[in-house]
Amino acid sequence: MEITIEMIKELRSTTGVGILDCRKALVAAEGDYKKAVDFLREKGMAKAAKRSDRDASDGIVELYSHGNGRVGVMLEINCETDFVARGDTFRTLAHEIALQIAAASPLYVKEEDIPEDVLAHEVDIARKRSIEEGKPEQIIEKIVEGRLRKYKEEVCLMQQKYIRDDSLTVKDLIMQNVGSLGENIIIRRFQRWELGEHLTD
Repeated sequence: MEITIEMIKELRSTTGVGILDCRKALVAAEGDYKKAVDFLREKGMAKAAKRSDRDASDGIVELYSHGNGRVGVMLEINCETDFVARGDTFRTLAHEIALQIAAASPLYVKEEDIPEDVLAHEVDIARKRSIEEGKPEQIIEKIVEGRLRKYKEEVCLMQQKYIRDDSLTVKDLIMQNVGSLGENIIIRRFQRWELGEHLTD
């Protein structure tokens, strides 16, 4: 199986391990992401990956108001200990994530949270659009795949580009903090409100 630069980057952002070691792990695991993480853990390299198994039941609820009260965000972000939860670094991260939610309006925390019917609807829209644009039959599925990936990057908080540095995703930002704080960090849930928006059941 071909090991792509995207696969290497994803493994690197999760584990905090260097590019060459990530590539070596993916080659050894024949492209299997979970096996590659295990490979790095067995070698004692994966700092953040090791922490991702640990329970994160402490943390804070961050409240953020933006635009003179026009947008409000409530975010639950968890870590492992009260000591880290009270620290400036963790609280700054919580504020940054709340700011991200206010500015970029995600709908879900991560890709796995998107309901199947929503994904199916997006696939249907992307396919119909490609047909209407007269795209060749043989490349429509590739185009649909690309549009679905773009949709996920827009609506999933963890996959969004960080508003202060678009070379990072929100997931990268969290993993950097996992590495520096030495604790697992989980975004549990969030809610975003905007003044005058229509509420649907």
